[in-house]
Amino acid sequence: MKNDHVAAGPEKMNKGQIASEHLDLQRISKDKPEKRNLRTGYTTGASAAAATNASLKLLLFGEKVKEAVILLPNKKHAWLKIAWSKLESDGSATAAVIKDGGDDPDVTNGAEICSTVSLTRDVGVLTIEGGIGVGRVTKPGLGLEIGRPAINRVPKKMIEQVSSEIASEVLKNSGVKITISVPDGEQIAKKTDNPRLGIIGGISILGTTGIVFPYSTASFAASIKQSIDVAVAMGTSTVILSTGSTSEDYAKLLFGSSLPEHSFIQIGDFVGYAVRQSATKKISKAIITGFIGKLTKMAMGVSQTHVKGSHVDLKFMAALATDCKLPADAIAEIGKANTARHVGEIVRRYSRQDFFDNLCRKVFEFLRKYSNYVIEIEVVMFEFDGTVCSRYPYESSDRLSAVV
Repeated sequence: MKNDHVAAGPEKMNKGQIASEHLDLQRISKDKPEKRNLRTGYTTGASAAAATNASLKLLLFGEKVKEAVILLPNKKHAWLKIAWSKLESDGSATAAVIKDGGDDPDVTNGAEICSTVSLTRDVGVLTIEGGIGVGRVTKPGLGLEIGRPAINRVPKKMIEQVSSEIASEVLKNSGVKITISVPDGEQIAKKTDNPRLGIIGGISILGTTGIVFPYSTASFAASIKQSIDVAVAMGTSTVILSTGSTSEDYAKLLFGSSLPEHSFIQIGDFVGYAVRQSATKKISKAIITGFIGKLTKMAMGVSQTHVKGSHVDLKFMAALATDCKLPADAIAEIGKANTARHVGEIVRRYSRQDFFDNLCRKVFEFLRKYSNYVIEIEVVMFEFDGTVCSRYPYESSDRLSAVV
């Protein structure tokens, strides 16, 4: 890359660059009023795990707790208030947590997340079910088994961890059944995308971190800018821009110690802003990492990928499949797919790596143009198990894998 194509650092930004940065901030900040000192909250998954903690303690030890501690995926502990707990007439026990979304409440904020626990004859077996108000999966593409409750992998793991610790002795002679329910879940779900996604009868029990971080667009953008400034100050020429904590974890495994910690920056939905910030400073290369959903939006030319502001266009994905000369049956399936992840599953059945490579190429082309061609771009698409699905531009030796 020629030096005269690299924009000046922040200390030498001209009026045009300052105006452009201000306009970018205005664009990404206009969708929601900003608040100061925003308070974090807890996901439905964390709430379900805490309710399970309290119901198990009541059932097994006769202990009514006002607060339950759970271990979050980041290995830190969180204390959640228990709204109520009671022994049921059938010998089971139920406890409830009122879901608190902090200062970024969604439609599930204030919902009663309940966990009912009972003993079974299946020695050593932990069973997790969905009760009233927890949706059932009826369509593919969600990473969940069709017919099973919509309790995602991380919340399920948190519930299993709590249960295994508290009921470790009981499990030597009995099994434990845990039923998560949300009394108003069916009504709440009507205000979500669940019906469209084929999750019927209630909400999903979600969360990859257990924590709800307030969605303050201006503060997030400021955090991205500050992280890039630190990278520049530390003499870093390459940054890894990841769409979330999971893709960042996978990126760290992929690139190992070849890049310093401050090179890794979480950008959330603000890929356009992050790339332009990198381009106006002394960054030579930005490596974009993420999963098929957000990368598809980028390939469509979307620079701010928040789910409320944009949806994956299945017609776009079907057109890409047509360009790749996938069979007509595959293209028809893609046009009727449930999610971008579902499209990925369909393409894999036909063993067409070129679809993923072309998708990443389109992301590359969009972001190169968005940066005014002054920064080198690389795109890495991960599978949901951490293996590399595609990488562009790439050499054959670049088809690496990483598993968390």
